[in-house]
Amino acid sequence: MRWNWDFGPLLGDVDTSRLLQLLNALAEGGALGTAARASGMSYRSAWGLLRACEQALGASMVIMERGRGTRLTEFGAALVELDSAARRALEDVHSPWQRKLEALLAPVVRVAPGRLRLAASHDLALADWIEHGRRIRFELFWRGSDEALAELGRDECEMAGFHVPENWSADQLETWLRRWLDPARHVCLPVMRRRQGLIVARGNPHKLQSLTDVSRRGLRMVNRQRGSGTRGMIDQLLAANKLRPENIAGYNHEEFTHEAIAATVATGQADVGFGIEAAAARYDLSFVPLVTERYGFAMSTPIADSPEGRAFLARVHGSTFRQRLLAMPGYEPLPTCGPGSWDMFLSSGEE
Repeated sequence: MRWNWDFGPLLGDVDTSRLLQLLNALAEGGALGTAARASGMSYRSAWGLLRACEQALGASMVIMERGRGTRLTEFGAALVELDSAARRALEDVHSPWQRKLEALLAPVVRVAPGRLRLAASHDLALADWIEHGRRIRFELFWRGSDEALAELGRDECEMAGFHVPENWSADQLETWLRRWLDPARHVCLPVMRRRQGLIVARGNPHKLQSLTDVSRRGLRMVNRQRGSGTRGMIDQLLAANKLRPENIAGYNHEEFTHEAIAATVATGQADVGFGIEAAAARYDLSFVPLVTERYGFAMSTPIADSPEGRAFLARVHGSTFRQRLLAMPGYEPLPTCGPGSWDMFLSSGEE
């Protein structure tokens, strides 16, 4: 169940869900450009939305300062906290009724023509494609991989974008996906490879090669949020190297996007982060590759066979999106294939 704030005539036709999404991203990222991309809008659109709302409400929501980025005012922070608290409370009340409504509608309703709901783990190539000209209409919600797949399993979206290490076995992937999905109902489509690793200051001044180096030298790390695929990857690497979270300074410092990780390192608030190579390049930082992974989408079989689903899949396999991938550091498009069984996510399309 989705709901929105009603500010009455003060904000008119303003989409307040986009406003709150932007304010939440600002609370995490600290830079308007980063928050705008995380919210699926351009810098200009985000700036215009904030200024229109501030003028209508007669109160400032953000403060922009040279060298310090963008931060929320006391009023803006209060809006974010109120929104978060209200959503937690309403989730408990509305969830049972939402499930009953979905069960009632499932036999007779399909996705609205031309509109898909996509919950996806944050990705710069996907965000760039959305901002600069994809030709199919859909609603995008940035989520961690776990949360995106959970929403798909609850039929709260039509597609989920997620990523897993390329060296996983088919059994590992199936065990993980079964936490939320049904192999008889859901199919997967791998779209691209990307590299993840350590994001460090230009020139890698601490000569880091692994998370063990980070722990041994007592360096400050910025972490991804719990529930994200990248956070799971970080925790697996720590366990493989017999490192405990408490041995990593800054382990509890969480950010919600790859760009926010890179921005934190670029501004000197952390010595190292973990994210994709393209985020490091965007902030003129150095990168130490550690993991190659696959990013793609999960969906129900009816959605994959629907006109809307086929149109979306054709676009992500189209030349425009593939050219964007080739132009970004650390990305590689996978050979074109159709959605299929889960094990093909790790092997299908290899030449």
